[in-house]
Amino acid sequence: MNETFAADLSDKEIFPIVDEQGNVVGKATRKECHSGTRLLHPVVHLHVFNAQGDIYLQKRSIHKFIQPGKWDTAVGGHQDYGETVEQALERETREELGFTGYEPHHLFSYVFDSAVERELVHTFYTVTHRESFDFDPAEVDEGRFWSIQEVKAAIGKGILTPNFEDEFQRILAAKILPSMQE
Repeated sequence: MNETFAADLSDKEIFPIVDEQGNVVGKATRKECHSGTRLLHPVVHLHVFNAQGDIYLQKRSIHKFIQPGKWDTAVGGHQDYGETVEQALERETREELGFTGYEPHHLFSYVFDSAVERELVHTFYTVTHRESFDFDPAEVDEGRFWSIQEVKAAIGKGILTPNFEDEFQRILAAKILPSMQE
């Protein structure tokens, strides 16, 4: 079993179990949360846009347990037990992109259901003037900015994670950047 797959089924990481309003009602291991138990646990997503309105996506490591090799949100990760949403966002952004000193804006929170897990997703965005990031090669195979049109053209083709596709539609509806206008 590869290290990333083993980490995805870890008994060492403890996640809060929450209700749909985000109130902590218990705790469980990563393995319990990702084993079809339907335990609702919180995650954070950060969408990173450049000044031109392009969105940065990461290509998930081919060794990941969930959605290997697919393009996904710039930052996505679990909130640890005892950690706030904001602390989780800061930690995940630093770990995955080596990115600090940004201003996150909360967009929305929602429940995402998949065959493997059930997550309360807290979605944020930021705008940066950076052109590249120091991503973690254990988590990410590559990363780059995509135009909104490129993302729209990739939807439904098995290139992007289903979670990202769903969330991207929500972001388009929010019209946070002028380039997203039809």
